[in-house]
Amino acid sequence: MTPWTATEIEQSLPRLRSYARALTRDPVAADDLVQEALLRAYERAATFRPGNSLRSWLLSIVHNLFIDQKRREASEQRRNARVAALDPGAVIQGGQEQAVWLAEVAARFDALPDEQRAVASLIIVQGVSYQEAAETLDVPVGTVMSRLHRARAALREPHHAGNARLHIVGGRDAGA
Repeated sequence: MTPWTATEIEQSLPRLRSYARALTRDPVAADDLVQEALLRAYERAATFRPGNSLRSWLLSIVHNLFIDQKRREASEQRRNARVAALDPGAVIQGGQEQAVWLAEVAARFDALPDEQRAVASLIIVQGVSYQEAAETLDVPVGTVMSRLHRARAALREPHHAGNARLHIVGGRDAGA
């Protein structure tokens, strides 16, 4: 149960959207930001103090999420710049074999059962902690760990994926 009503949230939406548009300068990104903020508000409803302004609380969530996004983007740009600054000889350019191997891993990922794919996506791709993944999926941490273990095994071993393997014609299969 939330300390506010749906009507109160609906009344706040125009201001949230307006503020998000001011921050992002993109209507689509602003709507995504507001949606994420509302999700965060429902997840953390217990932190809202009755008697305080709901609108201010929601605006602060929008603001903090925007700042978090900007920090993540800046961090990613710094990482990319460091990789770009590496000695060209230190970076191995992917060729046909690498492309085939990546396509095979992507096919294995797509073939994972929904619960394993969700856990793998949250932890491996999104970088969330086991605890955050457990909270997101509303399952125990042990279940997250078990699903992740099975997902990783399926990504490593082609017989877990259920799809036919891709082979290089006239080349060498990276998994062989």
